[in-house]
Amino acid sequence: MHLLFLARRVHMKLVITLVFLGSSVSVSQNAREILQKAIDVMYGKKTYTVITMTITKPTWNRTVSMKAWSIEPDYSIVYITEPARDKGSVTLKRKQEVWNWLPTIQKTIKIPPSMMLASWMGSDFTNDDLVRQSSVVEDYEHTLLGKEQYEGYDCYKIQLIPKPEAGVVWGRIITWISEKEHMQLKEEFYDEDGNLVRTMLGSKPKNFDGHVLPSLVEMIPHNKPGNKTSFETKELDFDIALSPEFFSLQNMGRIR
Repeated sequence: MHLLFLARRVHMKLVITLVFLGSSVSVSQNAREILQKAIDVMYGKKTYTVITMTITKPTWNRTVSMKAWSIEPDYSIVYITEPARDKGSVTLKRKQEVWNWLPTIQKTIKIPPSMMLASWMGSDFTNDDLVRQSSVVEDYEHTLLGKEQYEGYDCYKIQLIPKPEAGVVWGRIITWISEKEHMQLKEEFYDEDGNLVRTMLGSKPKNFDGHVLPSLVEMIPHNKPGNKTSFETKELDFDIALSPEFFSLQNMGRIR
C-alpha cells in the first residue's frame, strides 16, 4: 500500500499545480499515472512467478518456496512447494474473496475481512499484501512530492492518502519509483497517528521477460526489532495463457 486521519475527517482536497515535463499539470493526476505505470510494469496482466520467502526473527529464520499465478487485478493463486510440512497449501483470491486450502485437513477456508491484515504464514506480510485486496490506485489520493535519489536511481517520491470512504488500514504511504524503469524501490507505511510502521525495500534489479524489476523485496517492521521478511523472485513470466476458470475453489486442491 499518512497525516491522513486529518484529511479523512475534514474531507479536504488539496489541488497543487506545477510545471512537469514542460507543461502545467495536476500533481495528483501525474502521481496516479506514475503509480499505475509502476504497477503495470510489476504485475503485468497474466503472470507466473516462482518465489522464495525468508522469514527472519531474532532467534530463528524460515524459508518458504512458492509458485504464483495471476490475472490482474481480480485473480491470483499461490501454491506452496516447500517446506514439506506446508507443501500443497494454497491461497486464492477471486475478486473480493480470499480463500485458503489446507491439505492436511483437505479443507477450504474463506478468509473474513477481519483477517485480511493478519500475518500470512508467520511473515511480516499480511493476507492483504499477498493478494493486493486493497487498491493503492483506487483507494488513495496521490500527490507527487518531488524527485529524490535513492540507491543511485532518480526517483519520483509520491504520497498516498486514503480517501474518506476507503476501507484501508494505512494513514499514509510514501513510495519511491524510479523515473526510467518505473521500479518501486522503497515504500513507507504510516498509521493514522503518523507513526512509521514498516518499510518495504526493493533491490537487485533484474530483467524478467522484458520488465526490469527488483528481484529482492524486503519488508521491515519497525515495531519488531530484528524481524524481516524477504521475497526473492527466481522466475517471472508475463502474458502467459490463463483464464479466470483456473482460479476456482475446485482447482485449489488440484494445482501443482
